Amino acid sequence: MAFSNTLLLIAQAVFYFVVMISLLQARRQIGIGVFMCALGVMHFLETYLASVFYITLPFGIVSPGSTVLFSGKLLMILLLYIREDALVVRQPIYGLLIGNFLIVGLVMILRNHETVIVSEGRIPDISFVDEIGWLMVWGTILLFIDSIAIIVLYERLGKWLKHHLAARFLICGAVVLTFDQAGFYMALHYVSGAPIQVFFGGWAAKMGAVLIYVILFWLYLSFVANKESWLADRSFLDVFNVLTYRERYHRLLEDSRVDHLTGALHRKAYEEQAPRILSQSMAKGHALSLLVIDIDHFKRVNDEHGHQAGDRVLQAVGKLLQRNLRSDDQLYRFGGEEFVLLSDRLPAEGARSMAERLRHSIEMEMLAGQTVPVTVSIGVATSPEDGETVERLFDVADKRLYEAKRAGRNRVVGSVA
Repeated sequence: MAFSNTLLLIAQAVFYFVVMISLLQARRQIGIGVFMCALGVMHFLETYLASVFYITLPFGIVSPGSTVLFSGKLLMILLLYIREDALVVRQPIYGLLIGNFLIVGLVMILRNHETVIVSEGRIPDISFVDEIGWLMVWGTILLFIDSIAIIVLYERLGKWLKHHLAARFLICGAVVLTFDQAGFYMALHYVSGAPIQVFFGGWAAKMGAVLIYVILFWLYLSFVANKESWLADRSFLDVFNVLTYRERYHRLLEDSRVDHLTGALHRKAYEEQAPRILSQSMAKGHALSLLVIDIDHFKRVNDEHGHQAGDRVLQAVGKLLQRNLRSDDQLYRFGGEEFVLLSDRLPAEGARSMAERLRHSIEMEMLAGQTVPVTVSIGVATSPEDGETVERLFDVADKRLYEAKRAGRNRVVGSVA
């Protein structure tokens, strides 16, 4: 009996994995919602089986609900994250949590009905639904914690096992499902008096399930999927923030540092970020260039055309600068008509070339019809040759900006080649 039960559990795991990975693979054609619905509708069955349905294996008593279905769901959530991102995977995580609280709330209302018997001997067992409902809520809370933990741990392990997807999959599953087994057994023991053998047998079965799923995943990567497409380089802290909706706070914080007229970051953001950016750049041995950009004759624009015209000029210059930035650049509105651009991985010669390109673009593309030509002057400084602190770099770049102003404006001054 124990041997045949083992074979049946393996067959269930294979069937579950093949169906779910096929839905995940076909999500572009049939929609990600199909995968998520299939993932969600299994939760009631998982909890029901985990509370009443047990079988004997060579190493103890286990439930297919927690062994095959719950373990599979958790690992499928991890696979969904790997194939998509934290924004997508948090939808089923929070949906399951809210859905099961909804079940408990509805049961609390349902128990107040006056029921009638329509079939002989069939009486609704609300107490059983109560029990299952609370187990579902507790199981979903654990799933919520497990899902975040397994994803964050997966990314953390990427620091050492970046290209070893199966190994990361195995370690994450074993660690998080061990935690889950302890947490769910406590609730199960409290609700139904489950013996300690259920804990040890369930833990061994979950470890076996993880191993089976890892083997199936490895076979899938080896013969079906393109392994390189499954590799991603994400910050585990960023992932955690997205999964817990903390990225909304960070986004609001970031928005509060943005100058809404020009789209550049505020000076306060420069003061907070620039020292860190320079320090990291120097630690990696990279050059970092600082450009101070000033709009020529801006006071004349305000005096002759009004402050609204001046705002339009600032807005246009800000957009032109941003359109020409690299991924390693940060643009700040330093004050009035002055901008500061930090360019990591950009040595002095490249910084002068970039500054000339920016100057020329602004001269050529500014709003047509301006009575006073709108141009910019730019001073450039580069670490480490021009300084190893933000203050020193800014001071050098600012002095070179004024050299450009004195030389007739609409020009770039950098270090002498």
